[in-house]
Amino acid sequence: MSWLKIILIAIPVLTIVVYFGLPRALNMMGLHPHYDIPEYDLAGKRALIIATSQDTLGDTGKETGVFGSELTVPYYAFLDAGMEVDLVSIKGGEIPVEPRSMGWPLGTEADFRFKKDTVAMAKLTNSISVKDVDITKYDAIFLSGGWGAAYDFAQSEELAALVTAANADNDVIGSVCHGALGLVNAKDTDGTPLIEGRTVTGVTDTQIDQLGISITPKHPETELRAAKANFEADTAFRDMFANHVSVDGRLVTGQNQNSGAEAAHRMMELLSK
Repeated sequence: MSWLKIILIAIPVLTIVVYFGLPRALNMMGLHPHYDIPEYDLAGKRALIIATSQDTLGDTGKETGVFGSELTVPYYAFLDAGMEVDLVSIKGGEIPVEPRSMGWPLGTEADFRFKKDTVAMAKLTNSISVKDVDITKYDAIFLSGGWGAAYDFAQSEELAALVTAANADNDVIGSVCHGALGLVNAKDTDGTPLIEGRTVTGVTDTQIDQLGISITPKHPETELRAAKANFEADTAFRDMFANHVSVDGRLVTGQNQNSGAEAAHRMMELLSK
């Protein structure tokens, strides 16, 4: 067999190996670990998933937004348990999505399911504005992450007021990754900072440095510590492969993009009691 024929055969074979092998390799290193959520029957309960409206990394022109799985994984966890699920964003309208986060090689089964789901995609395109939410209609709120949240979660007075009201309503409150920034200015029922003295997690400063996004204005670990929270997290040779979930009362926080399934599970566990 000539070298040309060998090359013509090898190229598509190598392409297939890379296409299917890279996601598997990333998974084995710790990205989007498999997590079995127990079955729950939460019919009649409602969840609100909150996402960023920021679509660029500052003035760099680079696109950003919510990280796909940090919205889609909890969305289907709640939906499959019988809950009604609404999507909101800081400004309302179309929610920007971090490029490539819902595709190869980073996409999860929930991401691919979401993109084929016309109802879910309509919610993503026509999200409710945070300021228009009636929190009394919901039993749980979930703050999704993504780099866009660094620009508008901690900065939004409306979001802080919404989280404050959700806590006063005894809702279960969850977050993942940069979503924890939506907690830093919320208040407890006595007027003190909601997370002061509470055990929480979020994306680490190390992960932000390793991914080269220190240009973002707010970093969860820094902000959570500044708010006098008890910050905890796990580490790995690259922190994007680490994973951790903290539960403190009715507050559930996940470290990063790997934590969405367990964070949603722990929230539903609380809702079922």
